[in-house]
Amino acid sequence: QVQLVESGGGAVQAGGSLRLSCTVSGNIFTLGVMGWDRQAPGKQREFVASIFSTGAEQIADFVKGRLTISRADNTIYLQMDGLKAEDAGVYYCYGDLKESRGSTYQVHWGQGIQVTVSS
Repeated sequence: QVQLVESGGGAVQAGGSLRLSCTVSGNIFTLGVMGWDRQAPGKQREFVASIFSTGAEQIADFVKGRLTISRADNTIYLQMDGLKAEDAGVYYCYGDLKESRGSTYQVHWGQGIQVTVSS
């Protein structure tokens, strides 16, 4: 079974930093884009950042300059600096992958990890 395991969340003061990690394991034939969404309490889930197998990146405007996404094999990292109260929420990792040569790409999600920002 494909699994995405997130780590690195927790509580941080405003202006602080966190580094989230997400590792994909299981039956993986091809791993394409991976990334992060987040959901603050009472708000809709929103895109944060993604990184393709080529290394191409997409970063949401509201975190540009404060966030870096990187990738190493089947693990992605989200370095977040200058955290604001509005950055608090549950961060979800995803990966678009094929489990076999004949299969189609399907998005798999992690369970989510909490980020709390205090002021």
